[in-house]
Amino acid sequence: MKQKKLHTAVRYALTGITFFTTSMLVQAQEVAEEATEAKDLERIAVVGARGAPRSVTSSPVPVDVLTAEDVEAVAFTDMNNVLMTLVPSYSVGRQPISDGGTFIRPATLRGMPTDKTLVLVNSKRRHRAALVSIGGSGTQGPDIATIPTAAINTVEVLRDGAAAQYGSDAIAGVINFQLKDNTEGGSFTIDYGTYYEGDGDQITVTGNKGFALGDDGFLSISAEYSDSDATFRGEQYCEPWFCVDEQSEQYIADATAMANSVHDSDVVQPWGQPNTSGKRIFFNSGYTLSAEAELYAFGNYSESEGDGSFYYRYPGNGTIEDLRLEDGSIWNPTEFFPGGFTPRFFGDVTDYSFVGGIKGMSGDLTYDISGRYGNNEISYTLANTINPSLGNESPTSFQPGDLTNEETQIQADFTYDMSEYVLAFGASYLDESYEISEGEEASYFAGPYATSDPYGFCDGNIATAAGLAVIATGSTLDCSNPDDAVYTVVGVGSNGFPGYSPDYSGSYERDSYAVYTDISGDITDALFAQAALRYEDYSDFGSEVVYKIAGFYQLNDDVGFRSSFGTGFRAPTPGQQGTTNVSTRLPNGFPVATGLFPAGGEVAQALGAEELSPEKSTNFTLGMTANYGDLTLTVDYYNIKLEDRLYSVSTRDVSTTVVTDPDASGYSAYQNYLALAGANVSGAESIGGVFFFQNAFDTVTEGVDVVATYKMESKYGSTILTGSINYNKTEFDSDPSEYLDPEDQFDFENGTPEMRGVFSVTHSYDVWSAVARLSYYGEYENAGSDNGESVNAESIQTFGDEFMFDIEGSYLINENFTLSVGIRNLFDNYPDLSTNGDACCGELYDSGSIVDWQGGYYYTRLAARF
Repeated sequence: MKQKKLHTAVRYALTGITFFTTSMLVQAQEVAEEATEAKDLERIAVVGARGAPRSVTSSPVPVDVLTAEDVEAVAFTDMNNVLMTLVPSYSVGRQPISDGGTFIRPATLRGMPTDKTLVLVNSKRRHRAALVSIGGSGTQGPDIATIPTAAINTVEVLRDGAAAQYGSDAIAGVINFQLKDNTEGGSFTIDYGTYYEGDGDQITVTGNKGFALGDDGFLSISAEYSDSDATFRGEQYCEPWFCVDEQSEQYIADATAMANSVHDSDVVQPWGQPNTSGKRIFFNSGYTLSAEAELYAFGNYSESEGDGSFYYRYPGNGTIEDLRLEDGSIWNPTEFFPGGFTPRFFGDVTDYSFVGGIKGMSGDLTYDISGRYGNNEISYTLANTINPSLGNESPTSFQPGDLTNEETQIQADFTYDMSEYVLAFGASYLDESYEISEGEEASYFAGPYATSDPYGFCDGNIATAAGLAVIATGSTLDCSNPDDAVYTVVGVGSNGFPGYSPDYSGSYERDSYAVYTDISGDITDALFAQAALRYEDYSDFGSEVVYKIAGFYQLNDDVGFRSSFGTGFRAPTPGQQGTTNVSTRLPNGFPVATGLFPAGGEVAQALGAEELSPEKSTNFTLGMTANYGDLTLTVDYYNIKLEDRLYSVSTRDVSTTVVTDPDASGYSAYQNYLALAGANVSGAESIGGVFFFQNAFDTVTEGVDVVATYKMESKYGSTILTGSINYNKTEFDSDPSEYLDPEDQFDFENGTPEMRGVFSVTHSYDVWSAVARLSYYGEYENAGSDNGESVNAESIQTFGDEFMFDIEGSYLINENFTLSVGIRNLFDNYPDLSTNGDACCGELYDSGSIVDWQGGYYYTRLAARF
């Protein structure tokens, strides 16, 4: 019964610890007094040791435990931003022009991308989102923005490789969201705020209610509604190749009218956060069958939508061109869009899941048998654009297709209490699929203007009979003029995001199974040790065995040391193997249509790609924990070696200009075109660049995490000081030059801050409380475009240190209501302007920066507890 007693104690501990870190009083004064009595309870982590939960300072690996109040005290509606605020080694940027990445933002933990971090809900794997990022690491991870903050009891962030314990993806760590399990009471919060600039209004309404299911069960339901307006942080489009302000007054008026009608801005291409809204619901339930068994179930349903802009299309950019129609007349897309056009991209994301199981104990054996199903779907709409190849017959809005990620898993986990040790073991079966659904025909169809002279008006320099016929009716056709519109070739598909054709639609499926064992326990009174072994077998990548050992040594009552060493394994997802995309990118600082093709497909293979293979890692950590009275301190060093890292190759130029000399400039670009044409890629003539994912290189990521907490009590109230610092550096461990150009190599190693810190002071007195938080970002560098040939000192821009200061005050109105007001980024700080030429098209700030560039934000919140 020792294990059962431990679980009971842990549950009470998890209930109690939610009080002492709160940034505002959330109960009546007598409840606050009860919380004070519980303030010395240690934070307990479920992840990190399979056998039994342990306190954060006695865990053999570094774990952060964030309570519900920690989460609710952050003035963000997106769980990504919440974690970034509270965990310095967790980072996420804002990508205003990044296809689906505009709506589902990929994050990093300890410098590793999203898909290197395993996300759990109630210790069960969370399904992936359907989005595969089109650049960089091509990440496909869960969308944690679907989890309402009101549903959270605790968040455990395991900052260590744990693939041997929890499976593929846990290379950088594990994030475990523990849901509320209240049988009564609830909460309701409404939050409204806006930016100093007067835009980006945001409102969030969230709540939770607990219900008793008879005398032996519970049902906790949490819901959230959020709505955020767009922000605008750019300037008018003015580049050497086209400047709106240098056009005619009529054109400027038309362009401004287009911008106002399409995205409510005076600039033709907006930069900022997109419009987003969402409705989310989560439930958590359990029912005790007997003293030894409990049924449980939890799940979610979420609908969210967003819209953003692509790059502005100006006349003469290869999309807005004169075309000679079938009757011999000339037509130009400016007849649809007199001021040019900025494609608008809409994404509707539907996410749902269900997990059910039974857990309990029989003697010294505990068991947990469960099944789960998860589904995430993105449905795209494109508006304010055309399929250029259809000319005047083109629609101006399109349904380019859907993406769906689906997962089904059956899992059994066991622990056996061996008195001094706990043996954990289990098995799982996972079936997953990634489906690309075909778009409407007009979104991918190759119209007549995808080829030169589609109606056969010319034969060389001489007009044919068809050409003479249209000349006779007044056409200005001139076959001897190579610039005549009859020879114009334009792009295929809905411009900005071509639809998925039958050739690039379909389902990518696989299954896998795994078995694991884990043993942990106290070898001596001072030494706790753990060892884990896992075997996984994938239908598409074969099998792999990974392992991990870890230990914690209690030197004395105040100081302990911990260390771990393990291997990891991550199989590329079906989405990473199958995704395809044609979008506008800036490979050389200039917008061009760029195609991403599956590494295992005919097109990428023709370009020299190889089949994807698993990534493998080696993790090492060494740390110290200390408790000196009211001071808690942890310091952890980590080193992550990642072999065969999955990454997108630098964009390779494509050109129809015939170059036959292998030593001449442009030869490879022409060969790339021939490869596309040979693979029958529709619209190959209009594609200016290509890329694909590869197991490109090896890397080493190392860093240090420092976390400190200090509590003070006085007659003037309770004060908590916290500080978290992360140093992180990633370097190549193999030669990447075959895959990345010099600019991309430089930005990979230097493009994010190596130092991040979060420091906060929380003070509570009677019915008042306040929190002040300082976020620090160290300097970083970015190389401007040098046409992919070199990086010189003149092109490198250093972005300086940045400090963001937040403040919030709260007043306990009565035992049920708390009113809070606060400001995020109090001093309206912005990162340095991007001046090295790497940004274009009205962009002022490095849009991919993890340093926020939206400016100051103020808000108010009314919270109710009942």
